[in-house]
Amino acid sequence: MNILLTGSTGFIGHTLKTALLEAGHTVQCGVSPRQQSLRADQVSMDFAHDTTAAAWLPRLQGIDAVVNAVGVLRDTRARPIRAVHQDTPIALFDACAQAGVQRVVQISALGIDGSPTQYARTKLAAEAHLQALAAQHALQPAILRPSVVFGKGGDSSALFMNLARLPLALFPGPVLDARVQPVSVHDLAAVVVALLGPALARTGTIECTGPESLTMGAFIASLRQQTGHSPARVLRLPALLTQMSARMGDLVPASPWCSETLAMLGSDNVGNPAQLEQLLGRKGVHYSQLVATAWR
Repeated sequence: MNILLTGSTGFIGHTLKTALLEAGHTVQCGVSPRQQSLRADQVSMDFAHDTTAAAWLPRLQGIDAVVNAVGVLRDTRARPIRAVHQDTPIALFDACAQAGVQRVVQISALGIDGSPTQYARTKLAAEAHLQALAAQHALQPAILRPSVVFGKGGDSSALFMNLARLPLALFPGPVLDARVQPVSVHDLAAVVVALLGPALARTGTIECTGPESLTMGAFIASLRQQTGHSPARVLRLPALLTQMSARMGDLVPASPWCSETLAMLGSDNVGNPAQLEQLLGRKGVHYSQLVATAWR
């Protein structure tokens, strides 16, 4: 198929592009309008401003399916989270319905139900609109909700690996105790390939998690063990200092640490791995093997 892939230069998007090309698809890669010259396989798009279906219709000519892998962690002036997660995806989905591009794969996130964060609210709004179009038989969407996605090139993965190298680590208590179910970025890409191939008829929301959950503290310890280091000494940052550090991060737009990050990382992010395993035809990569298989 001829696939429009948004967020193609991001961590997940880059891996998706490679997997889709290896599966024999043609990929039209969405790139920032700041890129001065475009290759033949690239399409300029701006998720901060392309908030109308009319902006997307020309980009959908000859397209068979759309994969949306655009996402931001926090709200900034350059990339407003409401536009990036909600308004622009909704415009894209409406354009797909108008253009007759029925297959849409949306990369969402696990743990957003009931979350008060702006990240979760905007992701849920895009999901709800996509599901409404599906109920009208206008689209055939698959919504993927991954837990923590681990792999080379991911900012969060790099942070986890850097923390794992420290002989003495200081963590906010809620982050240490939160349960996660890490999934390899390559497994996530394989699921997308399946949904655009043998599982083309599969629709609905699909949880994408590794085979086993553990606390974030235990995950960092596992990464440390996988890299050949002895166990580290881990200290718990007091609750008051945790809140103060997050509020200080709120004042620095470039910082990935802020109150919303604390709320997200301090919440459990686990699910049922059965759906991912069914699409893969095997178990997902266990967290104890992520460095050897995904950190490359």
